[in-house]
Amino acid sequence: MEYKKTYDQINEKLKNGEAIVLTAEEVSKLAEEASPEEIVKQVDVVTTATFGAMCSSGAILNVGHADPPIRMEKIRLNGVPCYEGLAAVDAYIGATACDPDNPEYGGAHVIQDLLEGKEIELEAWAKGTDCYPRKHIKTTININSINEFTLFNPRNAYQNYNVAVNTTKKMVHTYMGTLLSNLRNATYSTSGELSPLLNDPEFRTIGIGTRIFLGGAQGFVVWPGTQFNTTKPKNEHGIPVGNAATVAVMGNLKEMSPEYIQAAYYEQYGVSLFVGIGIPIPVLDADIAKRVSIKNSQIETAVLDYGIVGAPKIGQVNYEQLQSGFIKVKGKKIRTAPVASL
Repeated sequence: MEYKKTYDQINEKLKNGEAIVLTAEEVSKLAEEASPEEIVKQVDVVTTATFGAMCSSGAILNVGHADPPIRMEKIRLNGVPCYEGLAAVDAYIGATACDPDNPEYGGAHVIQDLLEGKEIELEAWAKGTDCYPRKHIKTTININSINEFTLFNPRNAYQNYNVAVNTTKKMVHTYMGTLLSNLRNATYSTSGELSPLLNDPEFRTIGIGTRIFLGGAQGFVVWPGTQFNTTKPKNEHGIPVGNAATVAVMGNLKEMSPEYIQAAYYEQYGVSLFVGIGIPIPVLDADIAKRVSIKNSQIETAVLDYGIVGAPKIGQVNYEQLQSGFIKVKGKKIRTAPVASL
């Protein structure tokens, strides 16, 4: 009879300090000696994590009312445009938004600056109404003066992602970093066997309401992320080859840490936000034990040529090769570099 555990049993062990918790890396090592049936008896929770550039991120702010009040119809934070079509003093600042005159500073930097306790210049304009007569305001705000500061990211934690290379004679600048000409470097952006959605590829334990580590605090999975795609081809280990599923996440930025929320600028591409996400996976049965035991050598992804429009696939490699520092594509040995941190 197959050995199984319930959420209640695992939560009780956690409450009593009796649970055995391993990282995804540790359980992969354990799987070299133990079967999935043995692992489910020995391990209660496996922790997974990634820290990478996640462009589809941003923050909702409620800045509070001025006296006299204003219904903000155009908003700038440190010169960066915010989306104002929510309510009088609500705004959404996207991580990649920027002032065209200052493209190296964007919404991600505003979020980080607020998180670090810095003063931010708020300027807003309006047509003026009977109930909101003010037409202009220029002031400063900080993380303590605003009512709410909520991280809401529509697409994070990709379940695998492409490797980027460039076969052309011209250097190209992309969201995967600068790609040198003639296959002289390759970049990748998944933490391999540590990556959350690769350890639960069928979403048996990850779903709406799942509590996660987000930016240094507790956050939540709130919906499937945009571009959620479960139709990607899978390898023999059931792992999608290339970018597949995603999650939308939310959490209170007032509780987060700038150690795990970091703004970045990619040369001649634009601004992005590095987000730290960790998801705990309860080991309920042997199938989940097998999934969380996945190794870098079993996780494959596509190599795409970003130098050519449409980025055609020109190879396939695994994460053991990527993390070794070199891969071989078209018979050529290429140096690799991660754009996600372990």
